Amino acid sequence: MTNESTDSTVTDSARIDFAQAVPKAFRALISFDAAAREGLDPALVELVQIRSSQLNGCAYCLHLHTSDARRAGESEERLHMVSVWRGAENFFTEPERAALELAEAVTLVSDAGVPDAVYRRAAAHFTEDELAHLLALILTTNVWNRIALSTSRVPGTGRRGGRR
Repeated sequence: MTNESTDSTVTDSARIDFAQAVPKAFRALISFDAAAREGLDPALVELVQIRSSQLNGCAYCLHLHTSDARRAGESEERLHMVSVWRGAENFFTEPERAALELAEAVTLVSDAGVPDAVYRRAAAHFTEDELAHLLALILTTNVWNRIALSTSRVPGTGRRGGRR
């Protein structure tokens, strides 16, 4: 017998449409997301969102961000290497590597916090303003992932409800 509260299978039951259910909160998140991106390289934004979505197991967001990255001109080679970026150093710049490492630490914050060394590496490649925006981007990506996972969003379907 399976306990429904711990069953890890994907649900086929209808779940709420977050944007319709709490439009004010949704619009606030859209605004936060847009503010987080300001001043960051669009390619870096997608790489960070892809890595956080991979770690969170969010297929819906991973589909969105890999699609956006392709439309923005990102190469298939680099997209395939994001999940193994540590072993593919020739595919990513030092700032990208520092951002991916920070994205991992913040996304998996309950594992070991954000180590000083990780933070220092990111701070060495980004201005204080850029670093703050990068952190905000990682935070919004994690929120979007949790919304998509909690509401069982299906990759390749549905409307986005704004630029993400």
